[in-house]
Order: sequence, then structure tokens, then C-alpha cells
Amino acid sequence: MPSFHNATRLPTEPCFRTDRLGEATSWEELPDMERNAQEELRAHLMVTNEEFRRLAGQHSEFARKLDALESLPHLTYEEELEETRLKKLKLRLKDQMEAIVSQYRSQQQVA
Repeated sequence: MPSFHNATRLPTEPCFRTDRLGEATSWEELPDMERNAQEELRAHLMVTNEEFRRLAGQHSEFARKLDALESLPHLTYEEELEETRLKKLKLRLKDQMEAIVSQYRSQQQVA
């Protein structure tokens, strides 16, 4: 009887799973494929969903403000508070955008 405890897999041996079309896809490729699908969906929502577009605009504005704060050599106490506030607001916007993405996906699955 073979022992599976000593079985090893070579590091170059790819792990596979099947994609939606049933074609083999390596695990290493999957994140890029999913990332591309996410980017395409977000681009679609930017064009078709006014709320998503508004949230994305605010998110970008907060990101620009954070970048400006983070470029400073030292932050005052007020700047540190503003940085924390902006990070929380930005995260809240991201959560709202993800909720829209999730809602869109569930509607597409039903249709």
C-alpha cells in the first residue's frame, strides 16, 4: 500500500483548477485573471452606476489628500488626526463600493 505521507511535489509542478469554461488554469495565473475581471467590472460600474462613480471620485480625492499628508516629513497632531480621519473615510467608501459590486454580481447571477 503506498504511503502518501512521504509524497512530495516538486516546486515547479503547477497546481491546477478549472476556470468557468472548464479549462485548466494554474493557481499562479488566477489572481491576475480575477484582478482583470474585477477591474473590468469596476470600469463598467464607473460608466453605468452614478453612485459607484460618486463614491469612487470621493475615494480618489481622499487618496490624493492622504498622499499629500504622507509626503510631509513630519505631521503635526492635527495632521495625524486628519490622516486617521481620511483613512477611515476612504475605507468606508471602499466598503460601500464593494457592496455595489456584490449587489451587481448577485443581480447578474439571477438574470
